[in-house]
Amino acid sequence: MPAVIFALLIRIFSNPFANSLQKILSVKYSAILINLYSYAFLSLLCVYPAVKCYSWSGYGIVFWEYVCLAGILCTLGSVCLIKALQYGEMSMLGPINSYKCIVGLLLAAVMLGEIPTGAELFGVLFIISGSWYIFDTVDGGFKFSLLLRRDIILRFAALFFTGCEAVILKKIILMSSFTESFILWCFSGLLFSFVLMWCFKIKFTVLSGKNLLYTFFIALGLGMMQLSTNFVFDNMDVGLSLALFQLSSIVSVVFGWKFFCEKNVRKKLLGALIMIIGSCFILIR
Repeated sequence: MPAVIFALLIRIFSNPFANSLQKILSVKYSAILINLYSYAFLSLLCVYPAVKCYSWSGYGIVFWEYVCLAGILCTLGSVCLIKALQYGEMSMLGPINSYKCIVGLLLAAVMLGEIPTGAELFGVLFIISGSWYIFDTVDGGFKFSLLLRRDIILRFAALFFTGCEAVILKKIILMSSFTESFILWCFSGLLFSFVLMWCFKIKFTVLSGKNLLYTFFIALGLGMMQLSTNFVFDNMDVGLSLALFQLSSIVSVVFGWKFFCEKNVRKKLLGALIMIIGSCFILIR
């Protein structure tokens, strides 16, 4: 149990850390290019264990279909998230991630047989209400037209893709191990980033100096995030895991305030705290 809690803490802090650097780079560079560099660094770190420590010949075609699907969903989710961060506030977009609980719970129920309890559903409602409270910090208060903003739409698309990816990753972990699934996640993310570069005719740009260092730290943050995510998925239901990950909303609000001078911090923190209460309800079984 202590190992799971430690992995949860890593997951909660590493994601906003990577998002902050992605937002900085997105001002100048394509989201797909940033994603490509990040997964290139991760893949380089995985080459040795992939070749020396594991044998991949024993997995069937269904397994590799899951790996490819997870790679596609992961890449699309990452690119949508980076584009959303380019256009919107991190302190607002971070809490929207709470809606991933709904995607995760529904897909986990259908694909993995993990039926949510009444307490979990009540907790999800709390998390959603907290994120809606954060929406009210926009000038003029919350309006349904706010959901049609470019950054909000991209953020919802990102959480949908990553929510679907979470369930597929759980399947891959069950068929292999959380370390093997992590290695495959890195390689598939790199592969499909190249595919997107080709599809959208994005020109490859050589990064150097501070910008290259940023992509390395993004890779480090994403790697810690995914490795800890896989470990948690290996020891906990997907729906419950995704709900607890929403605690990173507080970190996103604080990072948005400290690094990007975003406003209405108290109200956003209150909304994030409501989401924490929802997470506590989800823990009740």
